[in-house]
Amino acid sequence: MSSDAGRGVPVGGEEAVAAPMDDDHPYHVCLSHDVDRTRKTLQGLYYALVERRPYHVRSLLDGSNPYWQFETITSLEADLGVRSTFFFLQEQRLLRDRPRREWVVPRNWKLYCGRYDVTSSAVRTVVESLDCEGWDVGLHGSFESYDDPRRLATEKATLERVLSKRVRGARQHHLNLDRPTTWEYQRRAGLRYDSTLGSNHVVGFQHGYHPIRPFDDDFVVFPITVMDAPLMAESDGVAEAWVTCAALVEEARANGAVLTLDWHQRVFDDREFPGYRQLYRKLIRTAQADGAWVGSCGELYEKLQEDRP
Repeated sequence: MSSDAGRGVPVGGEEAVAAPMDDDHPYHVCLSHDVDRTRKTLQGLYYALVERRPYHVRSLLDGSNPYWQFETITSLEADLGVRSTFFFLQEQRLLRDRPRREWVVPRNWKLYCGRYDVTSSAVRTVVESLDCEGWDVGLHGSFESYDDPRRLATEKATLERVLSKRVRGARQHHLNLDRPTTWEYQRRAGLRYDSTLGSNHVVGFQHGYHPIRPFDDDFVVFPITVMDAPLMAESDGVAEAWVTCAALVEEARANGAVLTLDWHQRVFDDREFPGYRQLYRKLIRTAQADGAWVGSCGELYEKLQEDRP
């Protein structure tokens, strides 16, 4: 179930809204990145043929890897004095894990092709480096794990072995969410926060202006305000996307909100997604000029815990 299906559930009803942050910042910005893939492979054909975006074939032909953007992101954020959360995925792979009848379904190229192994040397090195330098590492729960507590717990344990420490936060792949059951599974697995609640189709404060405590305890939900994909889909270029983002920043300022950004690491490649790296930087610099707090979901979780009565 996509989290869009749960949009009719009122925030502040059975789910307790966390109190606004008690500090001197007019609003707060959470930075996050979903690491769906670390290399473009056959799913590029899906984008080119099914979604009619032929430029996605270019990197398949020239041998480049536009998805490996970790140094680009960390350099940008370090230059601005901020840190973010990277959510790492452990998804099934089409030819190894899925039934043969699914191999010929084009949608499955997009969903299961080109997935990475979080325990591989290259990805392990990235995860360890991020953690060592102060970035927050979280779990990007696989497509089916939102209603499979055993799979979710196994994925968390695998990432913890790579990280050599406990993982606190999660975001479910494709924003799949069964409220509140998925959160119960996450909490049972030892996770302390989730940032799945949001939309794959629209941007905005659809779930209120503040984090949510669905069980009125230490488990916290950070709703997504802006994800790159729906922002691109509803904008005619980067200039229009900035108009949308600027309006959301103004709304955050007026309501003392927590504004959570989800920028997949692949969109930091300027050839494939021109302007979106600069848009991300502009959002951060605008918030900093306002005196807003900017950081990772994990950092904001700690602040919320410190401020709780």
